Amino acid sequence: MVTLSDVAKEANVSKMTVSRVINHPEQVTPELRSLVEQATAKLDYHPNAIAQALVNNRSNVVKFVTLEDIDSTEPYYINLLFGFARGLNEKQYAMQLVADPTKIETGRADGYLITGARNKDYELFDQLDKPFVLFGENHRGYDFVDNDNQLGEKIATEYAMNRFYKQIIFIGIDIKEPFEYSREAGYINTLQKNQIIPQIYRVPNHSHSAQDLIHEHFSEFKKDTCFICASDRIAIGVERQLRIENGKVPEDFGVIGYDGVFLDQVANTKLTTIKQPIMEMGEMLANMLLKKIEQSGSPQGEVMIKPTLIRRGSTR
Repeated sequence: MVTLSDVAKEANVSKMTVSRVINHPEQVTPELRSLVEQATAKLDYHPNAIAQALVNNRSNVVKFVTLEDIDSTEPYYINLLFGFARGLNEKQYAMQLVADPTKIETGRADGYLITGARNKDYELFDQLDKPFVLFGENHRGYDFVDNDNQLGEKIATEYAMNRFYKQIIFIGIDIKEPFEYSREAGYINTLQKNQIIPQIYRVPNHSHSAQDLIHEHFSEFKKDTCFICASDRIAIGVERQLRIENGKVPEDFGVIGYDGVFLDQVANTKLTTIKQPIMEMGEMLANMLLKKIEQSGSPQGEVMIKPTLIRRGSTR
C-alpha cells in the first residue's frame, strides 16, 4: 500500500508538505502543490478519508434536512436524495437524514443540505453554526441550487401557444414562496409579451384540490384550453376531472405539468411536463456543500439549471 512517505519521497518534499497539500492546499505554493499532485497520481495514492477528517476536526458526515412531509413529496425527494448521496460518495462523505427541524444540530455533522424551506424557517437558518446550502431558490442570499422555475413555465406557455390553444390558464400552488412566484412570472410574462390576458387559479398542491377546481369551474372553460400547472400533482387532478366532466384530452383540453418525476408517467393519459433534472441537482448540491465546508463557510452563490419540456399525450 502506498503511504504518505512514499509520496513525499517521489515528490522530493517532506511528509508535512504532502499533508498540507492534501488537507490545506491553500497554504502551499502552486509549484509544491503540482509536485505532490504529480507524485500522488503516479503512485495512485488515495488519502485515508478517516485520517483526513481527524486532521481537519471533521466528522465526514453531512445532514440531508427536509422540512416538508416526505409522505406528500415522494418520489421527488428520493431522486434528490440519491443524487446528493452520489455526489457525497465521490468525497467519501456519509449522509444522515433529518426530518425533524428541532434535531438539525443534534449529533456531529460538518454541514447541512436543507430542502423544503419556507419563509417561516429563515430565522432558524441564521442560528446554524455550520455551513449549509438550500435546495430551492430564495431571496435571502442563501446559497442554493434549483431549476430555473421562471424559464420552465415560459417554455410550457410558449409550447401551448405554438400548439394553437386559444385559452391558456395557469393553475398554481397557493403558497407565497419564491419558486411559485417565479413559475407564475414565467407564465404571465410570456402571455403579456404576446398581448394575451393571463388567467390564474391557485390550489393546494394535491390532485383532489385540482379536481375540485375543475369541477367547480368546468362550465367556464371553453374547448381549446390548455392548463399550465405548477406541479404534476395538480396536473394529474386536472386531467382526471376533465375526463370525469367528459372533456376530451388532448383533443379539447391540454394539460402541462411540472416536475417530471414519476407522477407524469402514471397519469392517464401520460403528462406533458416540465422536467426538473432532480438527480443532477442533488449532485450539484453535494458539490456546493462540500466546497463550502472546505472553504470554511465561504458563500457559494446560486446555481440555476435549465429544465426541459417532455411532450406526452396530454397535449396535442
